[in-house]
Amino acid sequence: MNTMLEPILNEMREEAEITRRVLERVPADKLSWKPHQKSMSLGQLALHLAGTPGRLAKILQQDQFEVPPQNLEPPAPKDMAEVRETFEQSCRAAEECVSGMSEQSARANWRLIAHGKELFSKPRVAVLRSIMMNHCYHHRGQLSVYLRLLNVPVPIIYGRSADESPFD
Repeated sequence: MNTMLEPILNEMREEAEITRRVLERVPADKLSWKPHQKSMSLGQLALHLAGTPGRLAKILQQDQFEVPPQNLEPPAPKDMAEVRETFEQSCRAAEECVSGMSEQSARANWRLIAHGKELFSKPRVAVLRSIMMNHCYHHRGQLSVYLRLLNVPVPIIYGRSADESPFD
């Protein structure tokens, strides 16, 4: 195991448990609900969050990724079973990717390209942090707001929520 990536792998495992708690609260009968016309639906957001680690793990195994020119509208799941299954597969793929990555590969630059133009080039380990992990935290935060707007109890994320407290 690449010791440089051990902290990231441990954080991924801890955060996966938190994300699983949030995804478990998504009401199956509200998957098409949107807080705003420009927003993703609840189902789209849940499935996007569930699949992000695995999708990123797949593209990080390449030296670069070219953003496809077509619409990037996330698909809607058929049900919550699809979201749960996607999340579990995604977590396994991300863990396999990170645990199998050499230090040389982690330090090597990875490029993101759109319309033939390089958007950025940075070490793969930095992309793990910024896109795989921080991107997930961003969408998990969005999902917790969706839950609040639907009057669904928000689970503990990093401390108490208005609905739960680890200190009680």
